[in-house]
Amino acid sequence: MERAGSGVVDFISERFKPLKEQRICILCGRGNNGGDGFVVARLLRSQSLKPRILLFGEPTALKGDAAINYERLVASGPPEPVPDVFAWAVARKSLEDTTLFIDAILGTGLSKPVQGLLLDVVRDLNCAFPLARRVAVDLPTGLAADSGELIGECIHADASVTFTAPKHAHIFPPACDEVGEWRVIDIGTPPEALESDPDLFLRLIQPQELIWLKTRRKIDSHKGTYGHVLVIAGSFGKTGAAAMAANSALRVGAGLVTVATPKSVLPIVAGLGVEWMTEPLPETEAGTVSMQALASGKLEEVIQGKSVVALGPGLGNVPETAHLIRTLVNRTPVPLVLDADGLNAFAGHMDEMDARNQVRVLTPHPGEMARLCGLPTTEVQKRRIEVARTFAMRYQVHLVLKGARTLIASPDGQVAVNPTGNPGMATGGTGDCLTGMTAGLLAQYPDRPVSEVVAAAVYLHGLAGDLAARRLGEHSMLASDLASSLPEAFLSL
Repeated sequence: MERAGSGVVDFISERFKPLKEQRICILCGRGNNGGDGFVVARLLRSQSLKPRILLFGEPTALKGDAAINYERLVASGPPEPVPDVFAWAVARKSLEDTTLFIDAILGTGLSKPVQGLLLDVVRDLNCAFPLARRVAVDLPTGLAADSGELIGECIHADASVTFTAPKHAHIFPPACDEVGEWRVIDIGTPPEALESDPDLFLRLIQPQELIWLKTRRKIDSHKGTYGHVLVIAGSFGKTGAAAMAANSALRVGAGLVTVATPKSVLPIVAGLGVEWMTEPLPETEAGTVSMQALASGKLEEVIQGKSVVALGPGLGNVPETAHLIRTLVNRTPVPLVLDADGLNAFAGHMDEMDARNQVRVLTPHPGEMARLCGLPTTEVQKRRIEVARTFAMRYQVHLVLKGARTLIASPDGQVAVNPTGNPGMATGGTGDCLTGMTAGLLAQYPDRPVSEVVAAAVYLHGLAGDLAARRLGEHSMLASDLASSLPEAFLSL
């Protein structure tokens, strides 16, 4: 609690300097969040500042560490008690010149909407003090930490100082819109506490985890050193998907890329880029890859010698092609990245996938995920972490659940959250870029843990999107803009 309060003081001293010019009011609740607020108040007083301190409740209701810190604060003057709505109405009138509110009323553990006195406080802080800034201790009062859902009205914070690790509400929409700028303070929480509650404390991918991507290439390396990616993609009317995946695999450093595609569209795919090779495949009447590609031995021949297979972008939703995809996934001896129509082929057929002792990376968006696990899309979005973890463990795959704050779930149940990316990436082709990037990195780094490589691809994908949005704006972004920003993304690590 002492470290938490000290972290809040450090943050506001940096963010709102000079602090002595701020008119500060600290709002404290009866629990541990209020205890953090008492520490903040005492430390500010030790700097000769004079914050207003309000306690919502009776001092006799305080327990544990909060009660101890209350007693420490009382030595320099007690907080003003605000036991009911009438006391708040009186106090509110005297706070009109406040420039900085510290919200230490409620933190984690909230499971129902605030009501009565605290609802009045929430509404007044949001509307009655237009010139004041609001900093939340851990979480804005009214938010539930373990959910990205809004369970009721909450304080709209300009900033939040949280502890140990970010919570759901800091990361996932729509709650993340309410926390403002946020910072994590290390308060000495032991690692076993994090491991005991992985659904509360989230692991965000950090850029320093990707430093291995910056290793200098050996002077005597050649294109074969960096892997050969096979992209099985494209169909009549969907040639761009194959090209985007191939280009992205090359952009992240793969040495060689071959695109296997229906023979009638091969000239188009070949014409979209000069850096990749192509292989024609037998096709159906609809212009998609046919089962003859397997029956003839053509696909086995093409897969021979490849490092990774990327399967699915633009392959088309044709029953014969879907059957081919399901068969090929279980026959392919090398790591495989499955996306788009490759995923749709397993809708209602996931029990046919045998990923034991194989590297299989699935990259669904929420709609595709819903089809794979037989749930409504709304349910997938509501329980993203639980759904992703359960699916990855059940089928022993590496799962990338795309969307706002993409999740990377591993077969061992670990889940990481990607902090990069923006709404400008909600445009056709960006998923094909991720497929190619993932395959390209897996081809180059066969000896690194798969979960690390997949997380790196997802992080770089979002980072390239962020750089493209910064340059072009979110509305005008194209998937090709993301791919062209990959060199800058690498350089910025």
